[in-house]
Amino acid sequence: MTNKERFIEIFTSKIKRDGADKLLEYLMSSDFFVAPASARFHSSYEGGLLDHSLNVYDCLVSYLASDRAKGFGFDYTDESIAIVALLHDLCKVGVYKKGFRNVKDEKGMWQRVDTFEFDDQLPYGHGEKSVYIISGYMRLTREEAFAIRYHMGYSSEREDPRNVSAAFEMFPLAFALSTADSEATYFLESDKRKK
Repeated sequence: MTNKERFIEIFTSKIKRDGADKLLEYLMSSDFFVAPASARFHSSYEGGLLDHSLNVYDCLVSYLASDRAKGFGFDYTDESIAIVALLHDLCKVGVYKKGFRNVKDEKGMWQRVDTFEFDDQLPYGHGEKSVYIISGYMRLTREEAFAIRYHMGYSSEREDPRNVSAAFEMFPLAFALSTADSEATYFLESDKRKK
C-alpha cells in the first residue's frame, strides 16, 4: 500500500463528518500528496507533507494509547485523532514552488541543487490557516480546532506562550498533537538523526 492509499484509507474509514468527502476531493485536486512538508527542514522533498501527516498520525495514535496519556484521562475518538493528525498542516497546500539554489560540493565546485521556495498566496498564519481551510468543508469541534491551531506549541517566536499554555491546559488534544508533531519532525524526519 502506498502512503497515498494509506492516507485515503485512514481518512475514509475514520472521518465520517458531513463535508469530509468534499474535503478529500479538495486534497485530491491539490498538491497535498506531492508537496514537501517544508522548504529546507523536515521532509523537504516531494511527498514530504503526506509522509509527515502520516507520521504525526502514527505518533499521536501511539502517544494516546500509552499508559501515561491514559492516566491523564486523554480519550479521543478515532475520528478526532485522524482529523487533527492528518489535516494539521493543510496550511502547506499550494505554498511550495520548485526552485533551485547553488551550493558548493565537497570539492568546492558550485552545483545547482533543486529546492523548494515558500510562496504563500494566503498568508493567514500556520495552524489558524489549517483550521480555516478545514472549516470551509466540515465542522471541527472546539478541541480539534485548538489542537490544530496550537500544534506548533512553543516553537514559534511569534506565539504568545501564555496562549499556548492556556490552549494546552484547556484542550489537552492540543498538547498531544504538538507532542506527536514534534516527535515526527525532530526524531522521525530529522536529517541530522538519519545520518
